[in-house]
Amino acid sequence: MQGCTKQMKHHEVVAAIIIDDDKILCVQRDHGKYDYISLKYEFPGGKIESGETKEQALQRELLEELDADIKIEREFLTVNHQYPDFSVTMHSFICTALNSTFNLKEHIAFKWLNPEKLSTLDWAEADIPIVSKLMKES
Repeated sequence: MQGCTKQMKHHEVVAAIIIDDDKILCVQRDHGKYDYISLKYEFPGGKIESGETKEQALQRELLEELDADIKIEREFLTVNHQYPDFSVTMHSFICTALNSTFNLKEHIAFKWLNPEKLSTLDWAEADIPIVSKLMKES
């Protein structure tokens, strides 16, 4: 079929870089629809819904995924990334956790790591520029 281009889905998403005691929260994805992001580490967050600000979306997603209550400190880095089946614009924010316990509802594991140790994990590709910037600035 010539001239038929498949419209790639684009997602506007938010991600929380949660820092506690100089360590950063890294969460591991479960097996999913796409092999290339299954079991990868990422910063928690998710899609922005219609009518939400980035900050509202981030707070809602963290409550849904982790029962986590956070304080958003500042915007950190926006990443545009093209995966094989979709693209994302990911807005990341530096955050502080307001509660020290949380529940993994969508992820299978988590780690608290010093910034210089972040590269030891297998990250989802869209998260790698954020990891690099965090490591450079630490």
